[in-house]
Amino acid sequence: MKPIDLSFKNNKDPKNGNILISDPFLDEDFFRRSVILMCDHTSEGSFGFVLNHYLDVDLHTLDTNFPDINARISVGGPVDTQSLYFIHALGDRLGGSSPITGDLMFGGDYTELLKLLEEDSSIKDKVRFFLGYSGWGKDQLGEELKENSWLVATNIKDKEILSTADNDFWKSCLEKQGERFKTISKFPLNPNEN
Repeated sequence: MKPIDLSFKNNKDPKNGNILISDPFLDEDFFRRSVILMCDHTSEGSFGFVLNHYLDVDLHTLDTNFPDINARISVGGPVDTQSLYFIHALGDRLGGSSPITGDLMFGGDYTELLKLLEEDSSIKDKVRFFLGYSGWGKDQLGEELKENSWLVATNIKDKEILSTADNDFWKSCLEKQGERFKTISKFPLNPNEN
């Protein structure tokens, strides 16, 4: 019987719009069992947002000018944690945005976004908010990929990226990467708890 390969080896280079899934035993507070949307990846560096770590506060309580739409905020990463960022799939309805991939965009006119949400709260499912972001300097992410700290995923849909409903998003994303990753997704956080 052939043994099951349980390595966390990455074989893809990240591109804008790809997802990084952390190694199950990556021992960093911000990145432990995290899923990150790559918003920009160049030879000079990379940045993105952690999708599955949340604050227990509604955005409306932080900014009373923000519509009361139950906007769940994610902790985007350890950089610039006092600033609010957002991604969306509102296309040209929101000026000043930068494309990520497909329908996903980064940033834009915040005042215009508030206006759009006031006019039509149903678009809230097309926007995600983050405090802080995740950033890597030149060659830093490449080194982490060589160390197998991250798995690059290309099969996570925009709708899943924009949703804040899946509290097991790390596990869900990992399971979509194939049979061996389904097994890895079940590893306990602490191997001594097996």
